[in-house]
Amino acid sequence: MTNRIVAYKTLPTDVADYLREHAELVFVDPDAPGALAAALADADGAIGASVKITPAMLEGSRVKALSTISVGYDQFDVADLTRRGIVLAHTPDVLTESTADTVFALILASARRVVELADWVKAGQWQASIGPAQYGVDVQGKTLGIVGLGRIGAAVARRAALGFGMTVLYTNRSPNPDAERDYGARRVELDALLAASDFVCLQVPLTPQTRHLIGAEQLAKMKRSAILINASRGATVDEPALIAALEAGTIRGAGLDVFEREPVDADSPLLRMPNVVALPHIGSATEETRHAMARCAAENLVAALGGTLERNIVNREVLAQ
Repeated sequence: MTNRIVAYKTLPTDVADYLREHAELVFVDPDAPGALAAALADADGAIGASVKITPAMLEGSRVKALSTISVGYDQFDVADLTRRGIVLAHTPDVLTESTADTVFALILASARRVVELADWVKAGQWQASIGPAQYGVDVQGKTLGIVGLGRIGAAVARRAALGFGMTVLYTNRSPNPDAERDYGARRVELDALLAASDFVCLQVPLTPQTRHLIGAEQLAKMKRSAILINASRGATVDEPALIAALEAGTIRGAGLDVFEREPVDADSPLLRMPNVVALPHIGSATEETRHAMARCAAENLVAALGGTLERNIVNREVLAQ
């Protein structure tokens, strides 16, 4: 019997063709009310991104595997999937370098006020030699604190230590001996990292433990000259607390690729602040990386449905059932 796969995101032509070689492929508009849940009822697997898949949507279905075109998987109830025996796969490796590039772009843009001053020039305000009012701050030689030193965090640490001569501090559930050896990274407690870092970079997944990990209390522990960088998940930061800290001058600025609500509200105070660089969640958004992610997710799904998937499995416990 041929497997039936539901795609709830547009796929590159060659990736869709690959899936059709292995299964019947059906595309569904996830914004059409009830369409995705109805399609899942008669599917063996599904592939997509940026759509919440609830337990109710899987009730009575025969779905055996889900594949997300992302490294994050907070759109799924992983415990529920495991109870149902559904494999959840993600794409953790192929986006590491492009996302680390985005993180460092935020660091440089925030420190050197790139967006703010580019707009200033375009507005015709550059009419004399610049002075202190347009100065930024150095990146090279500063201290970078990375909260969560996984794949992407380690790639950021490499850029910081080897490219910019930065001191790297990190917090993580477990030590990262490779980063300590190769980049001189030093593991410290979160409070120590916040107090010592010129740039605080969040690289943690969104979990109940990391939701609002950075709030008013943590922001108050940072240097007044520090810049917060978040390209992980928006809800790891208490957004009202960040707005208050930026307005009060508790920290110097922020570089944000993610927000608690996406797309970010056009009325958000963050969008009116010159010391905030705001991007539309572009972490892995290059042509090359997004294609590689889609291909990886497709291969994950085909292997999962064939019972041969050995990597990129979020809920590995399901294999023991």
